[in-house]
Amino acid sequence: METPEENDNNFVPPAAKEIPAPISELEIKKREERKKDLLKEIDLIQAVINRMSYNSFLIKGWGLTLVTLVFSLQKNAADLYLAFVPLLSFWLLDAYFLRQERLFRRLYAWVINHRLQTEEHLFSLNPGRFIKD
Repeated sequence: METPEENDNNFVPPAAKEIPAPISELEIKKREERKKDLLKEIDLIQAVINRMSYNSFLIKGWGLTLVTLVFSLQKNAADLYLAFVPLLSFWLLDAYFLRQERLFRRLYAWVINHRLQTEEHLFSLNPGRFIKD
């Protein structure tokens, strides 16, 4: 017994629908170029992430050093509030670098997931589009 689909002259068996179209030379070259772009772009992003991490480490070291210096040079207990000035300053700087590092990690994940499908934001190192309001 024939199904209504088989009676139709435009009927295509399911197996024939699954055969992919042949890939042209141009498409192969384009894919290879996107793979190269992906590797270059993730190297750039990883370098930025490493610099942010290193800057955060340095900020913590300098913050600890200056707070210790302020504590050791204070003669009056009433003047210890001065230790909070460098502590607060370096805490804010560290928070800034950590936030930037997280944004670049989101950018890194986006590039890994989307670069082979699109050339949107190609080599854009602006993580501003990942800022959540």
